[in-house]
Amino acid sequence: MNFLADMGISPGVVSALRDLGHSAVHLHTLGLDRLPDKDILALACSEGQILLTHDLDFGELLAVSGAVLPSVITFRLRNMRPDNVLRHLRLVLDLYVADLEAGAFVTVAEGHVRIRALPL
Repeated sequence: MNFLADMGISPGVVSALRDLGHSAVHLHTLGLDRLPDKDILALACSEGQILLTHDLDFGELLAVSGAVLPSVITFRLRNMRPDNVLRHLRLVLDLYVADLEAGAFVTVAEGHVRIRALPL
């Protein structure tokens, strides 16, 4: 799969995803640290990427836009260390690949995953 990591996601998650055979890039690596959220969504959509974020604004932007892509995975974890984020992300990927490919907004919290098909 193809991922774009927002600034709240550790570059270590990106490295781990690459080690697992996925395509992944971090906004910082692209020099886009201050890119507005709506432009981040547009970038992820144009590049066929799933956005990984810790920012709640993306759900609202998707709802207002009525977009069917990109898929967004929002992490609401107390522990955002790369190993914990990756553990939760691997579970999502094991269970919801078809949903992510079709367009979904996924919220990952401790012991809970909520998935909603796009458009919201």
